[in-house]
Amino acid sequence: MDGFDLIKTFREVALRRSFSRAAMSLGVSKGTVSRYVIELEKRSGVRLLNRSTRSLSLTDAGELLLERSAQLVAMAETTLHDLQAHGALPRGRLRISAPHGLIAGWLSNVIAEFIKRYPDVYVSLVLTNDAVDLIAEGIDIHLTGGRIDDMNLIVRRLAQFDMVVCASPAYWAKRGIPQTPKDLSGYEVLSFAVMPTTHLPFETAGRQYEVAVHSRMEANDPIALIELALRGVGVAYVPEPLAQSHLERGALVSVLREHMRSDHWVYAAYSQRRHNSAAMRAMLDFLEQSTGSVSGVAQ
Repeated sequence: MDGFDLIKTFREVALRRSFSRAAMSLGVSKGTVSRYVIELEKRSGVRLLNRSTRSLSLTDAGELLLERSAQLVAMAETTLHDLQAHGALPRGRLRISAPHGLIAGWLSNVIAEFIKRYPDVYVSLVLTNDAVDLIAEGIDIHLTGGRIDDMNLIVRRLAQFDMVVCASPAYWAKRGIPQTPKDLSGYEVLSFAVMPTTHLPFETAGRQYEVAVHSRMEANDPIALIELALRGVGVAYVPEPLAQSHLERGALVSVLREHMRSDHWVYAAYSQRRHNSAAMRAMLDFLEQSTGSVSGVAQ
């Protein structure tokens, strides 16, 4: 047994909090998993896991190893899998999760082209605005427009996108066009319930700040806010790609573009498993290649 196998086995136990579940995931016996963890503790000279008949937890040393081993295991396994699976055809089930709004354009295009290219891959798409436990829910890839700080996940930053302040022409005609972000405090704002939207973020001359606004209603999906903005109810602060088609045909009009912050990104996250499938690697490559034409993103 080499050091890489020991660390990889330890990570599986630490992430699943179970020797039995780790053994099942790795395709080895529970005894082998236990032996590998004991050997790693022997080589490192410290206890990594606290064990009892009913529970398992990480020691401080175990927490440190879990955090620092993520990138090491990811790089080693990705390189090994790329060498072993070079030329292999993606096949099998691929489970992807994403916010509801993401399906509005870009992701639909990506999945459609992916399915055409790889007929042996079955895509299972889970749309949710809630937090996702990739391991517990069997998710291969999670897509989001918000930051991901889970140290147990590998995160790829895919593409940058803009936010936009928009409303219907009729609404602007009735209320007037705001000249500065602070003017929005006097408008009816349609709020995104997942973030603290009583304050909207802006940037002027490199300085970031927030503006307090009056929320007329809230929703947990930006598509709903766009639909209400189209009906003249108020002002929506949403990812520009989601509103793009309405902006292009003039059904929505954007304002304050020079004050919008530019630090919004699409991220892809996935857990480091024993074998990331060829289908999963192909989809990650597909996502990276398609980000030049992003047309649907949500936080």
